[in-house]
Amino acid sequence: MSQSSQSRRDFIATTSIGLLGAAAIPAEQAPTQNPSEPTAGAPPAFGGGPAFGPEVSTNTFAEAEKLVQFDLRPEERTMAAESWRRTLASVYELRVGPRKVTIESPVAPYSQWNPILPGHKAGPAHETFLRSKTDPGPLPDKEDDLAFATLTKLSRWIESRKLTSERLTQIYLKRIERFDPKLRCIITLTKDLALAQAKQADAEIAAGKYRGPLHGIPWGGKDLLDTAGIRTTYGAEPFRDRVPAADAAVVKRLHDAGAVLLAKLSLGALALNDIWFGGQTMNPWLLEEGASGSSAGPGAATAAGLVGFAIGSETGGSIVSPAMRCGITGLRPTFGRVPRTGAMTLCWSLDKLGPMTRSVEDAILVLRAISGPDAGDLSSVPSKLDFDANASIKICASAIFRNG
Repeated sequence: MSQSSQSRRDFIATTSIGLLGAAAIPAEQAPTQNPSEPTAGAPPAFGGGPAFGPEVSTNTFAEAEKLVQFDLRPEERTMAAESWRRTLASVYELRVGPRKVTIESPVAPYSQWNPILPGHKAGPAHETFLRSKTDPGPLPDKEDDLAFATLTKLSRWIESRKLTSERLTQIYLKRIERFDPKLRCIITLTKDLALAQAKQADAEIAAGKYRGPLHGIPWGGKDLLDTAGIRTTYGAEPFRDRVPAADAAVVKRLHDAGAVLLAKLSLGALALNDIWFGGQTMNPWLLEEGASGSSAGPGAATAAGLVGFAIGSETGGSIVSPAMRCGITGLRPTFGRVPRTGAMTLCWSLDKLGPMTRSVEDAILVLRAISGPDAGDLSSVPSKLDFDANASIKICASAIFRNG
């Protein structure tokens, strides 16, 4: 008999002797217990549920002993087999009890988790936002060059009406039709909505109502962001037909900024890895490997020029990892900067939503539009953005060292 098996045997023997000793205590010395009072911490009627689980035989326990490397005597196997379903009933009762309480997805924890230590301040003290003044140059002749252009350039061309949102949307739609069968980065294509939003953006810009750098830019959202009337599946088979009634806070802010929702993008099922119910999302630059996850769709779609930018989410690397794998810019915001209202929760104290783009300035343009508190996320906080795209490298380096 192995040392581990012997130690188990010793433990059971010692425990059994202890129980026998307890049974030998005279009744007048034994602590009294009121049978009508449940054990401390036990749910109501604990142990009163019906027997549960499959019928088992002594042979079942004999096979199980091989796995745990522990031998029962024949009489012990018989006792275990006969009492198994009654013993399991209380365990099952504990396990399924909380599941009877339905918690809607928008419900946040009652408490706020704030990573800022008392007496410390977070973020810059000043609010500065200055875009690049660089001329984006003439509009490229090739559609592929437009598809891979940065958001920084696309926004300038659309603002100056050298490029229409509808044309850019059509370019992306054609590329999605061509490349998505290999990449598998689109869960739901929102073609009709995108074309309607693009036409609206062009009309508003022509009328002088320019909303900002995201106006008319087609984008894709990781499919854990709720979209009213549009499937939000979490990449998981049980939720493939789930249709929320309201937009996530980030989606609403991008709608308000005039961005064009082109597609709901893939994620590893329930925000793990890069495999969803439609298959594995692949890296556009090496189709033999996955795009990494869980923001696989945003990474692949942005890198392949299927959207102008994308929104991903990160708990422990889900923006950074696919951004590195697919060769794009991924920004993981400071916790609390971007509200997560209407986004699938993986971990309330770690989840973050952020942009996935083709350049650093692109990421800042998106971050500015989606930042700020929302009542649905108690951990979201006001935050300032100190950004000057025209500052020299020397000035930026000085600010970094000065502010730590």
